[in-house]
Amino acid sequence: MRALLAIIAATGVASFAADTALYGPGPGPPEPGRCGVDDTRELRWDNGTWKYLVWWYTGKDAWVGNDFYEEFQTPADSRHRRIVSLKIFSSTVAPNEQWDGFNVAFYEFAGWPEPTPGVMIWPEGEGGYFFQPSGATGHVWVEVPINWVTPTASFVAAMEQAYNPPRCDPFAVDTNRVERRHSWLFYDGQWNRFNSTADPYRNLMIRVVMEYGFSWPGVAPTSFGRVKALYY
Repeated sequence: MRALLAIIAATGVASFAADTALYGPGPGPPEPGRCGVDDTRELRWDNGTWKYLVWWYTGKDAWVGNDFYEEFQTPADSRHRRIVSLKIFSSTVAPNEQWDGFNVAFYEFAGWPEPTPGVMIWPEGEGGYFFQPSGATGHVWVEVPINWVTPTASFVAAMEQAYNPPRCDPFAVDTNRVERRHSWLFYDGQWNRFNSTADPYRNLMIRVVMEYGFSWPGVAPTSFGRVKALYY
């Protein structure tokens, strides 16, 4: 499992034996944790306040992601689920001062009695979808356009750093010290719960914007229902 190499704080640098890096801690007090239910179309598990920015010292083939499950209050024949975008909290402040780009993908999330991430279901092929942000700088939410109708109500939204530092864009964990148990790490060919020496901060700031209940040809329009991200 990947651990920490350096904690880069505003006041200095401390080195450890491992191979990830953190920037932080973030400013401001923590926000109250959310129950995972949102009346909008944005699915999220983080509390909205970042604690650390994180990056790997070897970014290729290491994915981090959050699992999501939606409950649709619409007729069974119109449960079409379009993933509009994927949102990742990132920064141009560290480890360098520019956007370098990263890969994103969606993985299946299934299994009994404990669901786990599975194979990549979007995009087709291997390697994910490369996206290089532009425009806003600093500590910001990056929104990656997806526009994909998912065939399943449950999935993992993930990102891969792609490049090694300092040419890389970090991801973030929030200030909630309670693990929500929806964040995952793919490393050495397998998925495990996300953890690092940033513990107890294990909740990734990765979100999904959904559209559902829309009309396909031959399907009557329906009203929007509630989107939920549920505990397992």
